[in-house]
Amino acid sequence: MADSPDKSKEDELAGTEQPFVQHLMELRDRLLYCVYGLVIAGILLSIWPGPGGLIDMIAVPIRAHMPHDAKLIAVGVFSPFFVPLKVLAMTAVLLALPWLMYQAWMFVAPGLYSHEKKFALPLIFFGSLLAYAGIAFVQFFVLDKMFGFIQRFTPASVAATPDISSYVEAILSLYIAFGMAFQVPIVVMLLVRFELVTVEKLRSFRGYFVVLAFVVAAVLTPPDVVSQLALAVPMCLLYEIGIIAAKYFVKHSAAPKDSTGDSTPMV
Repeated sequence: MADSPDKSKEDELAGTEQPFVQHLMELRDRLLYCVYGLVIAGILLSIWPGPGGLIDMIAVPIRAHMPHDAKLIAVGVFSPFFVPLKVLAMTAVLLALPWLMYQAWMFVAPGLYSHEKKFALPLIFFGSLLAYAGIAFVQFFVLDKMFGFIQRFTPASVAATPDISSYVEAILSLYIAFGMAFQVPIVVMLLVRFELVTVEKLRSFRGYFVVLAFVVAAVLTPPDVVSQLALAVPMCLLYEIGIIAAKYFVKHSAAPKDSTGDSTPMV
């Protein structure tokens, strides 16, 4: 008599259970690997382009809309020291992002079935790629348009010389907002993959998502129409891409069928 799908699925992970202490040791090792990756990324960035070089790179969009000889100012006493270190730390996290996500996957991988492991690494790759795309979109498009829009409202009698600390905080919040918002296709695919929603439901929700995207953009971006549109419109486009990709993703990441022709149930 053939084994039931549930039994065949149980057999795949049979004997792989580990004691709680061993899980803690594995978590400790993965966290240490994450720290090592961050330290290496920080050392590499310290060598080139260095904390000052990173500040110069992220200041390009706003300096393009300032007088030729104008510079950002440092109001705080310790800002010239701590702000470059903050930028260095955040850039190290971004540089090591695929490594950090890989360590998270390695921690949970022993508890996944073989058909689930097939799509974990591609999701890590595309998730990191989408995060980088969102940050690049901010750096090379959004900031230039946003500061150009703001400068047009600056009176001629006012010298726009922003503080470096407030500038860094503003653009880092934009990097995080766009990096997370660009994960919409990943979220859509996972929702469909784990049968929380269907593609048809997502299509019918399209109009509500447009409203949701503009609400999220209004909350996460500065109060200017350029940055809000720059976040909301890509989110809507990425939502459509996620719907299209979900159909193929579910098909290629489905659980294998047993001898009776029934697929094993999803976790």
